[in-house]
Amino acid sequence: MWSTGSVREVPAQRPELARQDACPGALRPHPAADGLLVRVRLPGGLTTPAQLAALAGLAREFSDGHLELTSRANVQLRALPADSVDEVARRLAACGLLPSASHERVRNILASPMDGRGPGGRLPVRPVVAELDRRLLDEPTLAALSGRFLFAVDDGGGDVLGFGADLALYPVSGREIALLLAGVDRGLRLAPRDAASVLVEAASAFLAERAAQESPAWRLADLAVGPSRVSERMVGSSLRRVSDVMSVPAGEPEPPVGVLAESGGRYAVGALVPLGRLSGEQAHLLARLGELGRGEVVVTPWRTVLVGGLDEETATAWTRQLGDAGLPASPESPWAGVFACAGEPRCAKALADVRADAAEVVRQSGRGSRPVHWAGCDRQCGKPAGAVEVVATRNGYEVRDGDTRRHCPSARLAATVSTAREARA
Repeated sequence: MWSTGSVREVPAQRPELARQDACPGALRPHPAADGLLVRVRLPGGLTTPAQLAALAGLAREFSDGHLELTSRANVQLRALPADSVDEVARRLAACGLLPSASHERVRNILASPMDGRGPGGRLPVRPVVAELDRRLLDEPTLAALSGRFLFAVDDGGGDVLGFGADLALYPVSGREIALLLAGVDRGLRLAPRDAASVLVEAASAFLAERAAQESPAWRLADLAVGPSRVSERMVGSSLRRVSDVMSVPAGEPEPPVGVLAESGGRYAVGALVPLGRLSGEQAHLLARLGELGRGEVVVTPWRTVLVGGLDEETATAWTRQLGDAGLPASPESPWAGVFACAGEPRCAKALADVRADAAEVVRQSGRGSRPVHWAGCDRQCGKPAGAVEVVATRNGYEVRDGDTRRHCPSARLAATVSTAREARA
């Protein structure tokens, strides 16, 4: 274990049967081909301008100069030398980004970036996320959750329900919230004031059921009849049970990009981060913008960034500044919906430099209608749901769209990917 400086220690209680997962954290680096990789959890994707500037400073001093945004709205530093990890952890703790050594990998909380201020928004999610994070850190047994276990708090717009959360909250009205277990509504309802406590209770019920089954499952859906058993274990809680279950909102919401009206007369600016790679200069620019709004910069699970609480004139002016800095603030940008894993030479398993190839195809093809994910191997790390898959092989790429697979040499790659992105899913 790397040393943790002033990071708070809470004794972990891990069931003996739960095998370790390899999900990286700030204190559990992943050895990649280009050096060590650490992942910094950002509950709800939220950072302050000072925290974002601190991350940019770490990237400049110890990493490859960039921050990587993940599909769970976290941040990664890569290409770290082994002798830097202790100091990186110390500085993360100092700026509030590493509040616990024992629980740091279980703070996986997605939340609607607009915080109830956008279309369909009924629930301010920031207070729920903050309370949930505090309760997670205060419960020793929850350190046994896998680094893959995921919470989601939706504001009513349905934007974060499609990311495969183990436990999710969805407000069915301004006074009542549905608890979704592995994406399914089982008729469990709660009051907004109980949101964080119910999520902690459900996570504890998962761990209890996992232990009872003597199962090594990391995720709720991997546990035998997991959602039903967890629901049964929550008898006597503050939940209300209804028979009229809802159909969980489906679809693929557009990421919040551009100038976006907020309730209350303010505006937000959302910007694309091409291939999820944010340079130090871009991070400092976003920190400056965050200081003009509510004092926050939000990383989203679409690997975009969002700053709210602006007046309309400021928001409009900053779309141009962000675009000039390589952060397109328009949903019509050719970078919209383009995702990629690390690829060569950063990952030893990758068969191609997928980021370079994706950038070249974007240059040739322009914007596509559907998302596309470029992967250096069949693991397809970070692949979003519903995306056209472009998977590297030993002699080119395979373009996958549902059951359709086309092997594609480099000469026809741009045309093949473009056609697949325009086809009906």
